[in-house]
Amino acid sequence: MARKDTLQARKIVCGVTGGIAAYKAAGLVSALTQRGADVTVIMTESARRFVTPLTFRTLSRNPVITSLWEEQDPAKPIHISIAEAAEIIVIAPATANMIGKLASGIADDMLTCTVTASTAPIVIAPAMNDAMYHNRFVQRNIKELQKSGMVFVGPEKGRLASGKVGMGRMSAPLDILRAIKDTLKKSG
Repeated sequence: MARKDTLQARKIVCGVTGGIAAYKAAGLVSALTQRGADVTVIMTESARRFVTPLTFRTLSRNPVITSLWEEQDPAKPIHISIAEAAEIIVIAPATANMIGKLASGIADDMLTCTVTASTAPIVIAPAMNDAMYHNRFVQRNIKELQKSGMVFVGPEKGRLASGKVGMGRMSAPLDILRAIKDTLKKSG
């Protein structure tokens, strides 16, 4: 008897922020969809400079949310309905900027508003230059988010976009996938 995948029909929000690692998010969205998850992708403005919404729409088979100002029904704000439906939110890649916004409670785009409005568990996969990752402010922000219950996956040490080898490379999609499954199991 085949075991049902823990992601089958699960409502997962995948936030994609700006950085070269945004291309890896396509592999994550593909893996989630192949396992039967219902994936809603929210892209920041910066993310759209690296990967197009069409890529994620094709892989998720769902519309991609790119702006806080795409509201269809003012009586039902889209960020609230997405936040309420989400069983888990994963942000991959998560830039230093996004981590800072979340740690400070800033909600000024679709992704930060959705996270702020949600009670779902949150998995964060950082990706940035090693100097940025080791910056004391970024480390403080990560610790604050971990204290609030957010789960961090990586980053890893490896070749960075600058050509330098260091800590800051986004974890592989399959590692993030494992963290999503583990987090969903723990949250029930």
